[in-house]
Amino acid sequence: MWAWGWRENFPDDAARAGLTQLARVLVPHAAPALRGLPPEAPVVPASTVPIPDALAAFSTQAPRDRAMHARGRAFPDLVGGFAGDYAGAPEIIARPRDEAEVARVLEEAAARGWAVVPFGGGTSVVGGVDAQLARGDRPAVVSLDLGALSGVREVDATSRLARIGAGTLGPQLEAELEVHGLTLRHYPQSFEFSTLGGWLATRAGGHYATGPTRIDELAHALTMVTPRGVLATHRHPGSGAGPEAARLLLGSEGALGVITEAWMRVVPRPRWRATASVAYQEFSAGVAAARALAQSGLQPSNARLLDANEARLHRVRFDGTSVLLIGFESADHPLGAWLARALELARDRGGTVVSGPSEADEATRTGAAGAWRQAFFDAPYLQSALLSIGMLSDTFETACTWTQFPELHAKVTSTMQRVLDEECGGGIVSCRFTHLYPDGPAPYYTFIGPLRLGSELAQWRTLKAAASEALASAGGTITHHHAVGRTHRPWYDRERPPLFAEALRAVKRELDPHGVLNPGVLVDA
Repeated sequence: MWAWGWRENFPDDAARAGLTQLARVLVPHAAPALRGLPPEAPVVPASTVPIPDALAAFSTQAPRDRAMHARGRAFPDLVGGFAGDYAGAPEIIARPRDEAEVARVLEEAAARGWAVVPFGGGTSVVGGVDAQLARGDRPAVVSLDLGALSGVREVDATSRLARIGAGTLGPQLEAELEVHGLTLRHYPQSFEFSTLGGWLATRAGGHYATGPTRIDELAHALTMVTPRGVLATHRHPGSGAGPEAARLLLGSEGALGVITEAWMRVVPRPRWRATASVAYQEFSAGVAAARALAQSGLQPSNARLLDANEARLHRVRFDGTSVLLIGFESADHPLGAWLARALELARDRGGTVVSGPSEADEATRTGAAGAWRQAFFDAPYLQSALLSIGMLSDTFETACTWTQFPELHAKVTSTMQRVLDEECGGGIVSCRFTHLYPDGPAPYYTFIGPLRLGSELAQWRTLKAAASEALASAGGTITHHHAVGRTHRPWYDRERPPLFAEALRAVKRELDPHGVLNPGVLVDA
């Protein structure tokens, strides 16, 4: 409710005390200190409306359930959770068991003037599931939890397709596909707690650094329940029949309808892996190597470039060098030749191989790759723990062309360092590439600085606005894979073409005439 993940995995007092020492090393002028943690039982205001009879069989108003569905996992959400603020919790939690019950929730909400917020794993970091923000002047909010619509329902092994419920969490999805020797191979950082429907609704970026990395590319067909009825897209591997309907549903963020299931493109589980890591004295040399890899056609599954600060934060390297992590995987063939060519490209740009090459299956669990993998999934816990000792940490990401990147990177890092100095008295900024395209990278930035007690949200808003303005002015997109939600709306409104915005509003009116679905996301209610 108040931090990321499982409570038993949250660092204990001894670990948090150790973290205060690390924080002092990272930000020398910081004065981190242990804060008391919130109580186990949340204090949630009583619901102002009763559960309608039509929804009673699959709905609840239990305080803990309402607290768990009050918000996502953005920095402001963590601040509210640590403060025990659940004043904006939804009035009703509905857990429909089939599409008919999803439709019933939308009907009841339209008749009563309530808002409905579709809810998967609740890992939004952009205000996408915030009940208070969705409420506006409406009398109530229903959080529509898709958890009961889960599981791998059908597998077409010949076509390598699987029909999967939208409420399926990442671990369950992979466990059920493994029985068939298959995998979706989509591992966002929120994998353990996020759902297929959430990935589709936010156009998530996943496991692959190159090639078919976005969930869009893995989606074969979708089913969405709207207030006007069911919208199911045609099943095909590719088509030239007009604008693609699925493209309208992907990234709709619960504003147009509720994704209930999808046919997904799956692959055999990999049998061969090959990895190596390459260090660079200059970050710009690593950028050149990453571009060479992206444009080579080799399509490595992993090609993450970490600058010196990022390498230190993620316990990969501590000598001030940047590092490029390279990995290949296949279910069909050994990968030594692919890795050898990738390392030639990396050395040609001034790199030094510091780990590997390794072709063992356990290669991704050891060395720099293993350290990175573990730190990647631990990062959300670290953000919560840093907040508990009075340190602000957050991330933002973008995508731009290779030509634009040097100017964008210089503008973003200088802007964020200046604002950290002004707002926090100092701090650090780091960068890594999460995904690579032939025409440009997806840079992902982390910033850390000391908090002022009582001013946490003001500090964060200033830093977030500065980052967003820097991205926009340098030609980057406002988000590469964290979605729009409500946090990114001002910059998304500026980024999208005005005529497209009008068309999107028209679609919203047609599919959701009463404006009950996730008000304020993508378009105004």
